Amino acid sequence: MSAESSISRSWEDIVFENRNKAYGAYFLRKTYAKHVVIAALLAFFTIGFVLAFPKIAEFFKSEEVVEKPKLRTTVSLEQPPPINPDQPPPPNIPPPPTKTIIKFLPPKVTEKDVVEEEKMPTIEEIKTHETGSENVEGTTDVVFDEPVQEVVKNEDDTNKVFTFVEQSAEPVGGLEAFYKWVGKTIRYPAAARRMGLEGKVFVKFVIEPTGAISNVEVVKGFNGECDKEAVRVLSIAPKWKPGKQSGRAVRQAYTLPLTFKLSE
Repeated sequence: MSAESSISRSWEDIVFENRNKAYGAYFLRKTYAKHVVIAALLAFFTIGFVLAFPKIAEFFKSEEVVEKPKLRTTVSLEQPPPINPDQPPPPNIPPPPTKTIIKFLPPKVTEKDVVEEEKMPTIEEIKTHETGSENVEGTTDVVFDEPVQEVVKNEDDTNKVFTFVEQSAEPVGGLEAFYKWVGKTIRYPAAARRMGLEGKVFVKFVIEPTGAISNVEVVKGFNGECDKEAVRVLSIAPKWKPGKQSGRAVRQAYTLPLTFKLSE
């Protein structure tokens, strides 16, 4: 093969030399460059048409002439209808009543002294004399009123139980000494000890004017045997200092918790 013949031949002929050119691949290779050029031209044309479409549409758009409606300026000057003499006149409607408004006048300033109709008493006179609607002159005699004895109501109900008093009742020696006495006197019930029961019993009682404890009852408990033991101990407790109201000893209600706790 000479150099001139190889130059004149296309690259498709060189690639498909000694091959089956009727298969279809040779034809596609042969027309590929032409198809690319056609596709590029179509793309450029389409893009240009899309970009230039508003201008083209504006150029070919026909201007619509809108006719404005003509206004009639003709004025009819006809004569009014004749007046009917038999037609009654319109009713005479009276105007609404007017309200009388009194103009506010500013107070007049005068140089004359204003004379008071009645002289007001001073604070010192009110403190030393009684005040009334009119002046009453008394006699020169001095009258002493009979002394009024203040009646003090004695409370005859000696059985009244007070919850709060001026001077509250307290154990002799204080609550700490009273709790020590309770700890030495109280007996832990055997059944509660075996079951390992622990808790507090709130006991309410009344401290009499003599200091003795009465009306012992359980307000809140946790075990029947422990509740009975708490009532028993407080029933034999020593006397307290009674509570006092208005300087006299009275009955006072008191609530005390007793703790049942097993020693480790």
